[in-house]
Formats: sequence, C-alpha cells, structure tokens
Amino acid sequence: MAEPFQFELVSPERLLVSEKVDSVVIPGTEGEMTVMANHAPVMTTIKPGVVTVNAASGEKERYVVFGGFADILPTGCTLLAESAVSVKNIDKSEIARRIQEAREDLADAKDHATRTKAEEFLHQLTTLEGAIMPG
Repeated sequence: MAEPFQFELVSPERLLVSEKVDSVVIPGTEGEMTVMANHAPVMTTIKPGVVTVNAASGEKERYVVFGGFADILPTGCTLLAESAVSVKNIDKSEIARRIQEAREDLADAKDHATRTKAEEFLHQLTTLEGAIMPG
C-alpha cells in the first residue's frame, strides 16, 4: 500500500483539492508524471491535460487543467493551474472555444517560434479533447 501524502490543486478561482492521496498523475510538459510520497523535489510546468488523483480513501477523481506548474516535495505536491475543472463538470463548448482561439493564434503567428508554440498548444488541446470526450 502506498504511503499517503498531501496534494493540493489550486486554480485562480478556488482550491479544488486538498487531501491525503496515494498518488497523482500530472501532465508535465516533458511528459506525464506519477507523483507518490517521498518523490524527489522538483518543479515542473504543466501542459493542458488531465490530472488523476488517487485519494488515500480509495476514490479516484480526474480534473482538466489548462497549464500551470507543480511544486513536488517528498512530503507533498501542490499544482497551481492556470484553470482547472473536474472532468465531471467539463463544458464541451469551453474546450471548443479554446481550440478555436488556438487555431486563430496559429493563423496569426508572425514568426517560426510563435508558430511552433501555437502548433504545440493546439495539439495539446486537441489531444485533451480526445482524452476526455471520445466519440
């Protein structure tokens, strides 16, 4: 059995999660990470994706995040999201709006670096859309 540790998921609007968990899977910009107790200290940026929270109580909850960063310590993890919502409460029109804005940013890109960043963000959003709203 995994050793529980403190996890907090915070968005600008509110604190979504503050509880003891066995593990958390976060969408780091360098790839998905599973965080457990006694994890090496690290800070990472977060890309749009799904955070899976495996609570110490045995419950499993999923949240959609749109960027941010995570501060991981051996005793806990705090994820500060630019925006976050429970997968149960996700609004399909919100995802569609963000994808449309990303497409517009890509069309408006003036240089290679801006275009590359816009393409990457659009890809992350469309991958997220497929992961939480199949079919």
